Amino acid sequence: MESAERIISQFYHSFQNKDHQGMHACYHPDLSFSDPVFQNLDYKKTCAMWHMLIERGKDLKLQYDNVQNHGDKITCNWEAFYTFSSTGNKVHNLITGTFILEENKIIRHIDHFNFWKWSSMALGTTGTLLGWTSFVRSKVRKTALNSLEKFIKNHPVYQ
Repeated sequence: MESAERIISQFYHSFQNKDHQGMHACYHPDLSFSDPVFQNLDYKKTCAMWHMLIERGKDLKLQYDNVQNHGDKITCNWEAFYTFSSTGNKVHNLITGTFILEENKIIRHIDHFNFWKWSSMALGTTGTLLGWTSFVRSKVRKTALNSLEKFIKNHPVYQ
C-alpha cells in the first residue's frame, strides 16, 4: 500500500479503535474539514469534533474500505453505525471521504453523505418529512456547532 493510502487507513483504524489522538496525528496543522453538518473546520475544531463524536458515540462502530489513490486526492468509503444521542435513533450512515495530503498528512478532508437519508434516520419523522429543507439543515448545523463549542470550552486543549 502506498504512503498516502497507508495514512488514510491509519486514520480509519484509529477511528475504529476510538483513538482520537491517533486520528489527530494523521492531520496537517493547516487542515480544513467539511461535511454536510460541520463546515469549514480548522485543525483544532476538527480534532475536537472527532474527540466529541467518539466520546459521545458509546455504541459507535465503523467500517471502511475502497481506499483509492487518484493522484492528487485519495478517496475512501466508510460506514458509521451509532445511536444519535439527541433522539436515541439508530443511524447507519454511508460516507465517502475525499482527502488531499501534504507533507504526508491530511490537509483537506471532505466527507460526503446524503443529508436527507441521514436526517431521516437520526431525526425520525421530522428528518423524513423535512430533512431535505434548508431550514432543517441549518438547524442541525447550528445545533452541532453549539455542541462543538461547548465541548471545546470543556476541553481547553482545543482552544
